[in-house]
Formats: sequence, C-alpha cells, structure tokens
Amino acid sequence: MKQLDLTKGSLSKTMAAFSLPFLLSYFLQTLYGMADLFIVGQFSGVESITAVSIGSQIMHMITVIVVGLSMGTTVLIGRAVGAGEQERSGRIIGNTVTLLGGVSIVMAALLSLVIPQIMQIMAVPVEALEQTADYLLICFIGIPLITAYNIISSIFRGLGDSKSPMKIVAISCVLNIALDYLLIGGLGLKASGAALGTVLSQGASVLIALAVVLRRNLGITLRRSYFRPDRRAMSSLLKIGVPVALQDGFIQVSFLIITIFVNQRGVVDAAAVGIVEKIICFLFLVPSTLLSTVSAMAAQNLGAGQEKRARQSLGLAIRFALIYGLAVGLLMQVASRPLIGRFTADAAVVAMGVGYISSYVWDTLFAGMHFSFSGYFCACEKSWLSFLHNIASILVVRIPLAWLCSRQFPDTLFPMGFASTLGSVLSVIICFYAYRRMKHKQCAQNE
Repeated sequence: MKQLDLTKGSLSKTMAAFSLPFLLSYFLQTLYGMADLFIVGQFSGVESITAVSIGSQIMHMITVIVVGLSMGTTVLIGRAVGAGEQERSGRIIGNTVTLLGGVSIVMAALLSLVIPQIMQIMAVPVEALEQTADYLLICFIGIPLITAYNIISSIFRGLGDSKSPMKIVAISCVLNIALDYLLIGGLGLKASGAALGTVLSQGASVLIALAVVLRRNLGITLRRSYFRPDRRAMSSLLKIGVPVALQDGFIQVSFLIITIFVNQRGVVDAAAVGIVEKIICFLFLVPSTLLSTVSAMAAQNLGAGQEKRARQSLGLAIRFALIYGLAVGLLMQVASRPLIGRFTADAAVVAMGVGYISSYVWDTLFAGMHFSFSGYFCACEKSWLSFLHNIASILVVRIPLAWLCSRQFPDTLFPMGFASTLGSVLSVIICFYAYRRMKHKQCAQNE
C-alpha cells in the first residue's frame, strides 16, 4: 500500500498527490447519484425523477452523517501516525468499527419503520409517493454497507493512502451503472431499480475493500481487545466526529427543508431542484476534497509538531478554492441549459433548473473556503467550530431566505438559489474570525 508522509516534501506537490485520488473518489461516488437520475430520466417519467431525486437527497444526508462520524477516525489516525503511535492507531480503528457498526444497524432499522412519516414531512408529490417509498426502503436496508465502506476509507486516508479508496469506488461505480441499465432499462424497475443497483454496488465495494485490507500490510497490528469499547478512544472519536456529523447533517436538513418548500410548488419545480442538486453535488467535489485533504494533512503535521506547515496547507487550499469557485460560477452561466437538458426533455423543468443553478452555483466559491477552514478545525480537534458556523449559516440565512423567496417569487427559482450562497458567506466570515483568534492564542502561548 502506497502511503504518503504528509509531513515532508513540497507542500503543493504532496497536497496534489494526496488530494487527486480523493477528488476522483468523490467524483465516482457522486457519479452514483447522477447515473441513477440520468438513467431513470431516459427510461421513466417525471415521477421517477422526482422519487430518485428526493430519495437520494435523504440518503446523501445519511451518508454525510456517517462520513462526518468517521472523520474522527481519519484525524486521530493521522495524528497517531504523525507521532509514531501504532498501538493508538489500532485502538482507534477497532473502536471505530464497534461504534459505527452498531450505529448503522440501529439507523437502518429505525428509518425503515418511519418511511411514511419521512415522505409526509418531505411533502412528496402524490404522483411520486409509491416510487419514493420503494427507493427509501431498499436504500435504508443498505445503510450498514455504506457505513462499512466509509469506515475502511477513513482508515486508509488517515494512514496517508488516498489511492486505494479511489480504485475500490471506481469498480463499484462501473458496476452501479451497469446494474442501473439492467434494472431500470432492461427490467423496468424505475426508482426501485436505481436503489437496488446502488445497494448492490455498495456491497461489492465493501467486499473489495476487505480483500485489500487482508492482502496488504497496514503497518498496524489489530488485536481483538482493540474492538472492545474503550472510553478514552470512544470519547476522542465522538469529540471530533459528532460535531462534524451534526454539521453535515444539519446542512443536509437545510437542503431537505428547501426541497420541502419546492415540493409544495409542484412536481416540475421538484424535478428541477432534484436535477440541480445532483449537478451541485458534482461541483462540490472540489470543496469536499479540500476539507478532507486539509484535515488529513494538518492532522499528520500537527501530530509531528509542525504547526506552520499545517497552517500553510490551509492557506494553499483557500487560494485554490477561490480560483475554482470563480471559474465554475462563470462557466455555469453559459453551460447550465444544455447540461440540465441532458437529464430531461421537459422544457418547463429545464427553465426552472437554469434559473436555480445560475444563482446557486456561486456557493461553490464560498463553500470551498469554509470547507477548508472546517478541515483545519477538525485537525486541531476543534470540530465544534465547524458545527458553529454551519448552524449559524443555516438558521440565520439559508432556511429563512429560502422560505421567503419560495413565497415571494412563485414563478422562478433564481432568487432561492442565493439562500445557500449567502449562507456560506456568513460561514466564511465566522471562520476567518475564529482562525485569527486561534492563531493569536497560539502565538501568545509560544512567546
């Protein structure tokens, strides 16, 4: 297994070598959802598109919560590797499996029992009720598989290996697309086929990941005792993971609330927002990669006592986020119509989607900045700061502004797109202030 030492060498080259496989992994994972929606759109109607878009939003929320919880694993293993503490790494891995394995089983059981209530809360259009229920049931049953894959990926990345997760998810993605064409196009299973293809391909990714772990030497000895709940290890995992999970969860809740506002306007607006959300998820690959890259790099460097290099990784990420966000924002002003048109031939859906993404896309610029800060805060074991700025953004800007725009502008989604963008602006302001306070405090302690 090729593991990078993130504490040495050129910062830009090391960050690129680590982040590119990360980016490709996120790209392939996002391709899952986009492929589902694209293939459903080719073989089924607006009802199926709406069912898959709503159902996949709910599953995305669950996935980011799991990824948030596993962030504690990546950070703590990174710090332990940087400090050369192999036994601590093994205990963190064992307790991660015990903790998240139990959580995933409970989540799968509870969510499967409340599907009708979830659809009622989501204000699912009546035309899409049956297909949405089928999609959710299949995906909820597969939650333990999603969790298992993300546990293994978090371990790889904490060790400095971002290539293995990329290769595993690549195989799984190809399988998912093939299953979609078979189940949706060949067998006509509509939304159920999309869900079944996703769950089966996730199961394949877990089996492949386990095979990789068994064949390669992680450099860490795992003992049976490490899987027993350890109060100190669990506390450390939860201290970092819970705020990140809550932060990511509340962000997705805010998106779901916005979806509820849109669903109340009808199936055309619901389908348009569903398509745009898939495109935005794709555009957010870079900001998400920056968060994970900064958290892993800063964690190893802080563990090795290299605080300056940790801060430099944050600065480099922010500069790249600005360049990327500006480029993508300008591109979408001219490319959105043909892009959305690839998902559906419905002219009304395309028109609504173009208006929405034209304003929403600028969120990539500001989100890239506060995602980078969040990665640094997690590496410093201050993930509560990430939770704080995101909650403020959601409660003060995103939800209130989205609700207001949905009521005041019933014929267009363009104003609503600014709700997320302006929410991220507030997050960036809070992050800059918190970072300056942290840096000032560190400098005072070093004097």
